[in-house]
Amino acid sequence: MDIVNTTPHQSSADKVLPHEATVSAPVNIAVIKYWGKRDAGLILPTNSSLSVTLSQDHLCTRTTVCAAAEFGGDRLWLNGVEEDVTASARLCNVISTARKLRAAVEQADSAAPRLSTWGLHVCSENNFPTAAGLASSASGYAALVSALGTLFKLPQSAAELSRVARVGSGSACRSILGGFVAWQAGVEGDGSDSLAEQVAARAHWPQLQALVLVVSDRKKTVSSTAGMQTTVATSPLFAERVRNVVPRRMAVMRAAIAARDFAAFATLTMQDSNQFHAVCQDTFPPIAYMNDTSHAITNLVHAFNTAVGRVAAAYTYDAGPNAVIFALHDDMRTLVQLLTRCFPRPDSMPAAAFYEDPFAVFASPDLVGRDIDDPAVAALAKSIGTFTAGSVRRIIHTEVGDGPRVLPLSESLLNHAGMPKHARA
Repeated sequence: MDIVNTTPHQSSADKVLPHEATVSAPVNIAVIKYWGKRDAGLILPTNSSLSVTLSQDHLCTRTTVCAAAEFGGDRLWLNGVEEDVTASARLCNVISTARKLRAAVEQADSAAPRLSTWGLHVCSENNFPTAAGLASSASGYAALVSALGTLFKLPQSAAELSRVARVGSGSACRSILGGFVAWQAGVEGDGSDSLAEQVAARAHWPQLQALVLVVSDRKKTVSSTAGMQTTVATSPLFAERVRNVVPRRMAVMRAAIAARDFAAFATLTMQDSNQFHAVCQDTFPPIAYMNDTSHAITNLVHAFNTAVGRVAAAYTYDAGPNAVIFALHDDMRTLVQLLTRCFPRPDSMPAAAFYEDPFAVFASPDLVGRDIDDPAVAALAKSIGTFTAGSVRRIIHTEVGDGPRVLPLSESLLNHAGMPKHARA
């Protein structure tokens, strides 16, 4: 792994203080869903999955890791609040695995600092608010593993390091790479062949963009971990999905991405999202992650495609009510016009806080939702009407993004003593 910016700080007495690295990592959205584990300890999935990495300019986790012999032990701060490292077995496993890889480096080079034996301080922050209701475990563990790989000067490739990220959060292995990424389920009992593979680079399909519609920030009543276990144990539909459906869909999705065939990509994305939630409903007792607003968004996307006479937009939902809608650049203006007309912001909310418009789709934030250029879509909006203001809390417009980025020392989240710059009580 390339090493950038791990120069240690110097104290006034020229004593070497922490070696550190700062990395940002992206969020990814699965278009062929991961659901179910064949090994919960190693986080080995029952089926392969495929995702789109989203741009870190809009959604990412930034993590600084530093190591020092003076540190009494490992410490962790998430969004400014200190957490107990030992409370998370997955976190401990990730750090332990990275230390073992570093120890191998040190064994091969007697001059290498014994970083594997030093205490670690880890500080991590999201560039999207917790209230956004977006899962941050994928970007969080990808950032942590990438930072540890940089700090420890590990020789493993990004794909190889994805196995380490997988131990923290299954979907995190897909955030180790940019563009379009497959997580291979693998067959080996030790998980050695369950890792991430880049299907296509970010630059392969620059016209593809996404809208994240934040519907709720409430904690799920059934966690993903608990939901997966129950589904594996009780759903006959799940068994069919793993055995026959997903292998076929992985091949079709790869082909759609390679051909930049949006209609095929979009149709399969929606079908797989639908089946994932059908499997959740087939679980006993059933699990419902989507809500009324989620279903309204689904219906709106299908109606939009009918109005424009082609498959121009696609929805997908993970284990929650928030929607991600894919569309090509040229269709985004009309799509945003429709969404913001039917799902208006509260009067008290600034227009730019509801839809930031990073790609300058509109001349002014205040113009969003006022007019709809396409007559057929305008007629559709009139027939649908408006839902309660605030049903959609925020719309984040983004695009396909790159993998983890190693950041300069100036972006560190820790001060010269290895403590958080922005700690909260």
